[in-house]
Amino acid sequence: MPNARASHLTRRGLLTAGSALGLGVALAACGTSDDKGGAGKGGAGKAGEKSGPWKFQDDRGTAVELKAVPKNIVAFTGTAAALHDYGVEVKGVFGPTRTKDGKPDVQAGDLDISKVKIVGNVYGEFNIEQYAALAPELLITNMWAKDDPWYVPPQSKDKIMKLAPSVLLWAAETTMAKALQRHAELAESLGGDVKGKEAADAKARFEKAAARLRAAAKAKPDIKVLIGSGSQELFYVSVPKTSADTLYFQELGVKFVEPKPNAQGFFEELSWENAGKYGADIIILDNRTGTLQPDALTKKPTWGKLPAVKAGQVVPRVTEPIYSYDKCAPILEDLAKAIETAKKVA
Repeated sequence: MPNARASHLTRRGLLTAGSALGLGVALAACGTSDDKGGAGKGGAGKAGEKSGPWKFQDDRGTAVELKAVPKNIVAFTGTAAALHDYGVEVKGVFGPTRTKDGKPDVQAGDLDISKVKIVGNVYGEFNIEQYAALAPELLITNMWAKDDPWYVPPQSKDKIMKLAPSVLLWAAETTMAKALQRHAELAESLGGDVKGKEAADAKARFEKAAARLRAAAKAKPDIKVLIGSGSQELFYVSVPKTSADTLYFQELGVKFVEPKPNAQGFFEELSWENAGKYGADIIILDNRTGTLQPDALTKKPTWGKLPAVKAGQVVPRVTEPIYSYDKCAPILEDLAKAIETAKKVA
Protein backbone atom coordinates (compact mmCIF):
# COMPACT_ATOMS: atom_id res chain seq x y z
CA MET A 1 0.00 0.00 0.00
CA PRO A 2 1.16 3.57 -0.55
CA ASN A 3 2.34 5.46 2.46
CA ALA A 4 0.06 7.91 4.25
CA ARG A 5 -0.49 11.17 2.38
CA ALA A 6 -0.51 14.75 3.52
CA SER A 7 -3.81 15.42 5.25
CA HIS A 8 -3.92 19.04 4.07
CA LEU A 9 -4.45 18.01 0.47
CA THR A 10 -7.50 19.78 -0.96
CA ARG A 11 -10.12 18.34 -3.26
CA ARG A 12 -10.24 21.41 -5.46
CA GLY A 13 -6.50 21.38 -5.93
CA LEU A 14 -6.51 17.75 -6.92
CA LEU A 15 -9.37 18.20 -9.34
CA THR A 16 -7.60 21.13 -10.89
CA ALA A 17 -4.49 19.02 -11.19
CA GLY A 18 -6.47 16.52 -13.18
CA SER A 19 -5.00 13.11 -13.75
CA ALA A 20 -1.72 13.85 -12.28
CA LEU A 21 -2.70 11.83 -9.30
CA GLY A 22 -2.79 8.50 -10.94
CA LEU A 23 -6.45 7.91 -10.69
CA GLY A 24 -6.57 11.50 -11.31
CA VAL A 25 -8.29 13.01 -8.44
CA ALA A 26 -6.67 10.85 -5.86
CA LEU A 27 -7.40 12.26 -2.45
CA ALA A 28 -5.42 9.59 -0.70
CA ALA A 29 -4.70 10.51 2.87
CA CYS A 30 -4.02 8.73 6.12
CA GLY A 31 -5.23 5.20 6.67
CA THR A 32 -5.18 1.86 4.89
CA SER A 33 -7.93 -0.26 3.45
CA ASP A 34 -9.56 -3.11 5.33
CA ASP A 35 -9.24 -6.01 2.92
CA LYS A 36 -11.27 -8.24 5.23
CA GLY A 37 -14.56 -6.60 4.38
CA GLY A 38 -17.22 -9.26 3.98
CA ALA A 39 -19.42 -9.92 1.01
CA GLY A 40 -22.43 -9.58 3.25
CA LYS A 41 -25.61 -11.56 3.56
CA GLY A 42 -27.40 -10.34 0.48
CA GLY A 43 -26.26 -13.43 -1.36
CA ALA A 44 -25.59 -13.94 -5.04
CA GLY A 45 -28.25 -14.61 -7.59
CA LYS A 46 -30.77 -12.42 -9.33
CA ALA A 47 -29.69 -8.81 -9.09
CA GLY A 48 -31.81 -6.89 -6.61
CA GLU A 49 -33.51 -10.02 -5.29
CA LYS A 50 -34.42 -9.78 -1.62
CA SER A 51 -32.89 -12.47 0.53
CA GLY A 52 -33.25 -11.31 4.08
CA PRO A 53 -31.06 -9.00 6.15
CA TRP A 54 -28.16 -7.36 4.35
CA LYS A 55 -24.77 -6.57 5.80
CA PHE A 56 -21.56 -5.31 4.23
CA GLN A 57 -18.34 -4.12 5.83
CA ASP A 58 -16.88 -1.31 3.77
CA ASP A 59 -13.33 -0.01 3.56
CA ARG A 60 -13.80 2.31 6.52
CA GLY A 61 -14.30 -0.82 8.56
CA THR A 62 -17.94 0.17 8.96
CA ALA A 63 -20.50 -2.64 8.97
CA VAL A 64 -23.61 -1.37 7.18
CA GLU A 65 -26.72 -3.37 8.07
CA LEU A 66 -30.19 -3.18 6.53
CA LYS A 67 -33.32 -5.29 6.91
CA ALA A 68 -33.19 -6.30 3.23
CA VAL A 69 -30.97 -5.97 0.19
CA PRO A 70 -31.27 -2.30 -0.83
CA LYS A 71 -32.93 -1.47 -4.13
CA ASN A 72 -32.91 2.32 -4.06
CA ILE A 73 -29.18 2.84 -4.51
CA VAL A 74 -27.46 6.09 -5.42
CA ALA A 75 -23.79 5.84 -6.34
CA PHE A 76 -20.80 7.66 -7.74
CA THR A 77 -20.95 7.24 -11.52
CA GLY A 78 -17.90 5.01 -11.91
CA THR A 79 -18.99 2.77 -9.06
CA ALA A 80 -22.49 2.54 -10.51
CA ALA A 81 -20.93 1.51 -13.84
CA ALA A 82 -18.98 -1.27 -12.13
CA LEU A 83 -22.10 -2.56 -10.35
CA HIS A 84 -23.99 -2.43 -13.66
CA ASP A 85 -21.49 -4.85 -15.16
CA TYR A 86 -22.55 -7.37 -12.52
CA GLY A 87 -26.26 -6.76 -13.06
CA VAL A 88 -26.81 -4.41 -10.13
CA GLU A 89 -28.66 -1.25 -11.15
CA VAL A 90 -28.87 2.03 -9.28
CA LYS A 91 -31.59 4.67 -9.18
CA GLY A 92 -29.33 7.70 -9.17
CA VAL A 93 -25.75 8.77 -9.78
CA PHE A 94 -23.42 11.66 -9.00
CA GLY A 95 -20.14 12.46 -10.67
CA PRO A 96 -19.15 12.85 -14.35
CA THR A 97 -22.04 11.18 -16.19
CA ARG A 98 -23.10 13.27 -19.19
CA THR A 99 -20.84 15.35 -21.42
CA LYS A 100 -21.78 18.78 -22.73
CA ASP A 101 -23.08 17.25 -25.95
CA GLY A 102 -25.35 14.88 -24.02
CA LYS A 103 -23.30 11.74 -24.51
CA PRO A 104 -22.24 9.39 -21.71
CA ASP A 105 -19.06 10.47 -19.98
CA VAL A 106 -16.14 8.03 -20.15
CA GLN A 107 -16.69 7.27 -16.48
CA ALA A 108 -20.26 6.11 -17.12
CA GLY A 109 -19.14 2.92 -18.83
CA ASP A 110 -22.12 0.93 -20.13
CA LEU A 111 -24.67 2.71 -17.95
CA ASP A 112 -27.83 3.79 -19.74
CA ILE A 113 -27.65 7.35 -18.48
CA SER A 114 -31.24 7.99 -19.62
CA LYS A 115 -32.45 5.53 -16.97
CA VAL A 116 -30.72 7.00 -13.94
CA LYS A 117 -31.35 10.25 -12.11
CA ILE A 118 -28.25 12.43 -12.26
CA VAL A 119 -28.21 14.35 -9.00
CA GLY A 120 -24.81 15.85 -9.72
CA ASN A 121 -22.71 15.88 -12.89
CA VAL A 122 -19.66 17.91 -11.88
CA TYR A 123 -17.62 18.38 -8.75
CA GLY A 124 -19.45 20.43 -6.12
CA GLU A 125 -22.87 19.67 -7.63
CA PHE A 126 -25.24 17.45 -5.66
CA ASN A 127 -28.99 18.14 -5.66
CA ILE A 128 -30.09 17.11 -2.18
CA GLU A 129 -33.80 17.48 -2.96
CA GLN A 130 -33.55 15.17 -5.97
CA TYR A 131 -31.49 12.74 -3.95
CA ALA A 132 -34.03 12.67 -1.13
CA ALA A 133 -36.88 12.18 -3.62
CA LEU A 134 -35.28 8.90 -4.69
CA ALA A 135 -35.85 7.59 -1.15
CA PRO A 136 -32.28 6.30 -1.05
CA GLU A 137 -31.59 3.17 0.96
CA LEU A 138 -27.86 3.22 0.30
CA LEU A 139 -25.22 5.66 -0.98
CA ILE A 140 -22.07 4.18 -2.50
CA THR A 141 -18.95 6.02 -3.51
CA ASN A 142 -15.16 5.90 -3.61
CA MET A 143 -12.82 6.96 -0.85
CA TRP A 144 -9.62 8.79 -1.68
CA ALA A 145 -9.06 9.97 1.87
CA LYS A 146 -10.02 8.05 4.97
CA ASP A 147 -13.73 8.48 5.75
CA ASP A 148 -14.16 11.05 2.95
CA PRO A 149 -16.96 10.20 0.47
CA TRP A 150 -15.76 11.08 -3.02
CA TYR A 151 -17.78 13.65 -4.99
CA VAL A 152 -20.02 14.39 -2.02
CA PRO A 153 -19.56 18.17 -1.60
CA PRO A 154 -17.94 18.96 1.75
CA GLN A 155 -20.24 21.91 2.36
CA SER A 156 -23.32 19.66 2.26
CA LYS A 157 -21.70 16.37 3.25
CA ASP A 158 -23.28 16.13 6.71
CA LYS A 159 -26.79 16.70 5.41
CA ILE A 160 -26.38 14.25 2.53
CA MET A 161 -24.84 11.49 4.61
CA LYS A 162 -27.68 11.61 7.13
CA LEU A 163 -30.27 10.69 4.51
CA ALA A 164 -29.10 7.10 3.96
CA PRO A 165 -26.47 4.60 5.09
CA SER A 166 -23.30 4.65 3.01
CA VAL A 167 -20.64 2.29 1.70
CA LEU A 168 -17.19 3.65 0.83
CA LEU A 169 -14.56 1.68 -1.09
CA TRP A 170 -10.93 2.68 -1.46
CA ALA A 171 -9.83 4.14 -4.76
CA ALA A 172 -6.39 4.81 -3.29
CA GLU A 173 -4.26 3.02 -0.70
CA THR A 174 -4.91 -0.16 -2.68
CA THR A 175 -4.15 -1.86 -5.98
CA MET A 176 -6.34 -2.51 -8.99
CA ALA A 177 -6.56 -6.21 -8.15
CA LYS A 178 -7.77 -5.53 -4.60
CA ALA A 179 -10.20 -2.83 -5.74
CA LEU A 180 -11.68 -5.26 -8.24
CA GLN A 181 -12.12 -7.87 -5.55
CA ARG A 182 -13.87 -5.43 -3.21
CA HIS A 183 -16.25 -4.19 -5.92
CA ALA A 184 -17.11 -7.77 -6.82
CA GLU A 185 -17.80 -8.54 -3.16
CA LEU A 186 -20.11 -5.56 -2.92
CA ALA A 187 -21.90 -6.49 -6.15
CA GLU A 188 -22.40 -10.04 -4.92
CA SER A 189 -23.84 -8.83 -1.64
CA LEU A 190 -26.35 -6.76 -3.61
CA GLY A 191 -27.46 -9.74 -5.65
CA GLY A 192 -25.12 -9.29 -8.58
CA ASP A 193 -23.87 -12.18 -10.67
CA VAL A 194 -20.15 -12.50 -10.00
CA LYS A 195 -19.87 -16.25 -10.63
CA GLY A 196 -21.78 -16.78 -13.88
CA LYS A 197 -20.17 -17.37 -17.25
CA GLU A 198 -20.04 -13.71 -18.26
CA ALA A 199 -18.36 -12.68 -15.02
CA ALA A 200 -16.03 -15.68 -15.10
CA ASP A 201 -15.02 -14.95 -18.68
CA ALA A 202 -14.29 -11.31 -17.81
CA LYS A 203 -12.12 -12.32 -14.86
CA ALA A 204 -10.27 -14.88 -16.97
CA ARG A 205 -9.65 -12.22 -19.61
CA PHE A 206 -8.30 -9.88 -16.94
CA GLU A 207 -5.95 -12.53 -15.58
CA LYS A 208 -4.74 -13.33 -19.10
CA ALA A 209 -4.18 -9.62 -19.75
CA ALA A 210 -2.21 -9.30 -16.51
CA ALA A 211 0.03 -12.19 -17.59
CA ARG A 212 0.49 -10.56 -20.99
CA LEU A 213 1.45 -7.23 -19.44
CA ARG A 214 3.91 -8.93 -17.11
CA ALA A 215 5.49 -10.72 -20.08
CA ALA A 216 5.66 -7.52 -22.16
CA ALA A 217 7.34 -5.63 -19.33
CA LYS A 218 9.84 -8.45 -18.82
CA ALA A 219 10.63 -8.64 -22.53
CA LYS A 220 11.27 -4.89 -22.77
CA PRO A 221 12.74 -3.83 -19.43
CA ASP A 222 14.23 -0.64 -20.91
CA ILE A 223 10.88 0.82 -21.97
CA LYS A 224 9.90 3.59 -19.59
CA VAL A 225 6.35 4.90 -19.20
CA LEU A 226 5.33 8.39 -18.09
CA ILE A 227 1.96 9.01 -16.43
CA GLY A 228 0.83 12.36 -17.76
CA SER A 229 -2.03 14.81 -17.67
CA GLY A 230 -2.35 18.14 -19.38
CA SER A 231 -4.08 21.34 -18.39
CA GLN A 232 -3.83 24.71 -20.09
CA GLU A 233 -1.17 25.88 -17.65
CA LEU A 234 0.69 22.75 -16.57
CA PHE A 235 1.81 19.25 -17.46
CA TYR A 236 1.48 16.86 -14.54
CA VAL A 237 3.67 13.78 -14.10
CA SER A 238 2.34 11.31 -11.55
CA VAL A 239 4.12 9.14 -9.03
CA PRO A 240 3.13 5.57 -10.00
CA LYS A 241 2.69 4.17 -6.49
CA THR A 242 0.00 6.69 -5.61
CA SER A 243 -2.79 5.15 -7.68
CA ALA A 244 -4.35 1.71 -7.75
CA ASP A 245 -3.85 1.08 -11.45
CA THR A 246 -0.26 2.19 -11.88
CA LEU A 247 0.82 0.61 -8.59
CA TYR A 248 -0.55 -2.66 -9.94
CA PHE A 249 1.20 -2.17 -13.29
CA GLN A 250 4.39 -1.54 -11.36
CA GLU A 251 3.89 -4.80 -9.50
CA LEU A 252 3.62 -6.51 -12.88
CA GLY A 253 7.01 -5.11 -13.86
CA VAL A 254 6.22 -1.95 -15.83
CA LYS A 255 8.96 0.66 -15.52
CA PHE A 256 7.72 4.19 -14.86
CA VAL A 257 9.22 7.64 -14.82
CA GLU A 258 9.62 8.60 -11.16
CA PRO A 259 9.09 12.37 -10.89
CA LYS A 260 10.09 14.54 -7.99
CA PRO A 261 6.68 15.17 -6.41
CA ASN A 262 5.60 18.27 -4.59
CA ALA A 263 5.06 18.27 -0.83
CA GLN A 264 1.77 16.46 -1.26
CA GLY A 265 3.59 13.51 -2.75
CA PHE A 266 1.40 12.62 -5.71
CA PHE A 267 2.80 14.38 -8.75
CA GLU A 268 5.14 16.97 -10.09
CA GLU A 269 3.79 20.04 -11.83
CA LEU A 270 5.79 21.11 -14.85
CA SER A 271 5.37 24.27 -16.84
CA TRP A 272 4.87 23.55 -20.51
CA GLU A 273 8.31 25.01 -21.15
CA ASN A 274 9.72 22.20 -19.00
CA ALA A 275 7.41 19.42 -20.20
CA GLY A 276 10.39 17.50 -21.57
CA LYS A 277 12.15 17.23 -18.22
CA TYR A 278 11.76 13.45 -18.15
CA GLY A 279 12.57 11.10 -20.96
CA ALA A 280 9.86 8.54 -21.66
CA ASP A 281 9.28 5.99 -24.37
CA ILE A 282 5.52 5.83 -23.80
CA ILE A 283 3.14 8.40 -22.35
CA ILE A 284 -0.14 7.22 -20.88
CA LEU A 285 -2.35 10.30 -21.02
CA ASP A 286 -5.34 11.05 -18.82
CA ASN A 287 -8.52 10.37 -20.80
CA ARG A 288 -10.97 12.10 -18.50
CA THR A 289 -13.31 14.85 -19.59
CA GLY A 290 -11.79 18.16 -18.63
CA THR A 291 -8.17 17.25 -19.33
CA LEU A 292 -6.39 18.13 -22.56
CA GLN A 293 -6.40 15.39 -25.16
CA PRO A 294 -3.82 14.92 -27.96
CA ASP A 295 -5.68 17.09 -30.47
CA ALA A 296 -5.74 20.01 -28.04
CA LEU A 297 -2.15 19.38 -26.94
CA THR A 298 -0.90 20.01 -30.47
CA LYS A 299 -1.25 23.69 -29.60
CA LYS A 300 1.51 23.27 -27.00
CA PRO A 301 4.83 23.50 -28.91
CA THR A 302 6.79 21.47 -26.36
CA TRP A 303 4.28 18.62 -26.50
CA GLY A 304 5.13 17.82 -30.09
CA LYS A 305 8.83 17.71 -29.25
CA LEU A 306 8.51 14.94 -26.66
CA PRO A 307 10.15 11.71 -27.93
CA ALA A 308 7.09 9.57 -27.18
CA VAL A 309 4.84 12.02 -29.03
CA LYS A 310 7.11 12.16 -32.07
CA ALA A 311 7.21 8.35 -32.13
CA GLY A 312 3.43 8.07 -31.91
CA GLN A 313 3.73 6.27 -28.58
CA VAL A 314 1.02 8.09 -26.64
CA VAL A 315 -1.90 5.99 -25.43
CA PRO A 316 -5.00 6.96 -23.46
CA ARG A 317 -5.05 6.26 -19.78
CA VAL A 318 -8.27 5.34 -18.01
CA THR A 319 -7.40 7.51 -15.06
CA GLU A 320 -10.37 6.50 -12.94
CA PRO A 321 -10.99 2.85 -13.81
CA ILE A 322 -14.43 1.28 -13.58
CA TYR A 323 -13.70 -1.56 -11.20
CA SER A 324 -15.20 -4.51 -12.97
CA TYR A 325 -13.06 -7.16 -14.64
CA ASP A 326 -14.87 -6.44 -17.89
CA LYS A 327 -13.66 -2.84 -17.90
CA CYS A 328 -10.20 -3.35 -16.46
CA ALA A 329 -9.08 -6.18 -18.76
CA PRO A 330 -8.86 -3.90 -21.84
CA ILE A 331 -6.78 -1.41 -19.85
CA LEU A 332 -4.12 -4.05 -19.27
CA GLU A 333 -4.35 -5.30 -22.84
CA ASP A 334 -3.86 -1.83 -24.28
CA LEU A 335 -0.82 -1.12 -22.12
CA ALA A 336 0.67 -4.52 -22.93
CA LYS A 337 0.25 -3.84 -26.64
CA ALA A 338 1.82 -0.39 -26.27
CA ILE A 339 4.88 -1.88 -24.59
CA GLU A 340 5.11 -4.79 -27.03
CA THR A 341 5.18 -2.45 -30.01
CA ALA A 342 7.16 0.41 -28.47
CA LYS A 343 10.57 1.51 -29.66
CA LYS A 344 13.19 2.89 -27.33
CA VAL A 345 13.12 6.62 -28.07
CA ALA A 346 13.90 8.40 -24.83
